[in-house]
Amino acid sequence: MASKVPGYEQPVGSTRTLESTSDGAVVKRSVLAGGLRVITEHVPASRSATIGLWVGVGSRDEPSTVAGAAHYLEHLLFKGTANRGATQIAQEIDAVGGEFNAFTAKEHTCYYAQVIDQDLPLAVDLVTDVVFEALCTDSDVDTERSVVLEEIAMRDDDPEDLLHETFVSAILGKHPLGLPVLGTEESIVGMSATALRGFYKRRYTLPRMVLAVAGNIEHAQVLRLVRKALRDRLSGSAVPVPPRRGRARIPLDRKLVLHTDDTEQAHVMLGLRALSRHDERRYTLSVLNAALGGGMSSRLFQEVRERRGLAYQVYSSTASYADTGHMAVYAGCQPERLGEVAGVLREVLGQVAEDGLTDAEVARAKGQLRGGLVLGMEDSASRMSRIGKQELNYGDYRGIEDTVARIDAVTTEEVCLLARGLLRGSGGVSAAAVVGPYAHDDDLPDDLHRVIEEQG
Repeated sequence: MASKVPGYEQPVGSTRTLESTSDGAVVKRSVLAGGLRVITEHVPASRSATIGLWVGVGSRDEPSTVAGAAHYLEHLLFKGTANRGATQIAQEIDAVGGEFNAFTAKEHTCYYAQVIDQDLPLAVDLVTDVVFEALCTDSDVDTERSVVLEEIAMRDDDPEDLLHETFVSAILGKHPLGLPVLGTEESIVGMSATALRGFYKRRYTLPRMVLAVAGNIEHAQVLRLVRKALRDRLSGSAVPVPPRRGRARIPLDRKLVLHTDDTEQAHVMLGLRALSRHDERRYTLSVLNAALGGGMSSRLFQEVRERRGLAYQVYSSTASYADTGHMAVYAGCQPERLGEVAGVLREVLGQVAEDGLTDAEVARAKGQLRGGLVLGMEDSASRMSRIGKQELNYGDYRGIEDTVARIDAVTTEEVCLLARGLLRGSGGVSAAAVVGPYAHDDDLPDDLHRVIEEQG
């Protein structure tokens, strides 16, 4: 039987206190008419306030005919509204020393502003104006097209960014999650203003949105500002869209993908399918990732850099979506050392799959995660991001202490079991991507080919 999602049991028009801590921090959520969720965290010691308007729309939601539309639209909304031109938007936020920006990901887009607490009314007005009142004129679409194309070119000039896109494409294939957030040159050049405006009107609806605010603010104050800014939009009987769930059907094809580039280093990324964000083993995966390649004491860093001096940078990473995920290891090295590096990466992954990790490694990994989580809450922007993403992705709130407790509860046995299942039991490395000065796949060292062939 499907479990209920806590946040969506809350009636429209109600407010709930989700947490109240001994240091005075209070987290509250309101569900407004029209389906908009407002979640705030009052941080009494702060002098700043950060607002983020999260839209549950990202690059995976784009039809193939408008690949890159979510990101293109994020740029376009800053070009002018019914109330302000682009220059006025910039001048108003600069006049109070604030920051106003946005970002697009695979499954969401966020528009955020950080200001000192007394300027929260301006921040709320600016963010809501840009998101709801953008004009998206034909001339602005044409102007911003050049900017987006420049961003694509900039990504292609950064070997690590290019490698990441190449790897994600290899591991997720032609599924929308495997396509670049920025789109392609062809899709951006061919995208019309009409198509962008249509995407905007269909996707940017209140039930898909979460407005999160953190800092020296009061929940009632935020509600007053939001109601003033949105007025008649806050009406009707719509309810919030539930968090994404499901299971992605993505064929698992073993791939080695080369992107030829005249770089001084060879950049390699090896990886495999991992867990969705709804999998309760995600805390175990975080510990495994930290121990494998998350810091200077990690297995990969110690073996590849400290003991053998094969690479300056080496790490592991994970990404979790609503219905799938992936885990990867990265290294950058001299082109003539790529084969040796690939062999050592294969060796480390094989050892962890076979023998697991030690109690000491797991304890260090948990300490690293614990410290990073707590230290990351030192500013209002981080707190806003945390409560906003939790509400959008889970429809729920989980406090820092609860999250730390879940990390601390992970055992060495659980980490070893997951490592065995991911690195060996489910087929091991299933995709590899390389950016470097190699003309053809045949020019890549045999050790790299063997990672794909033997790791499974």
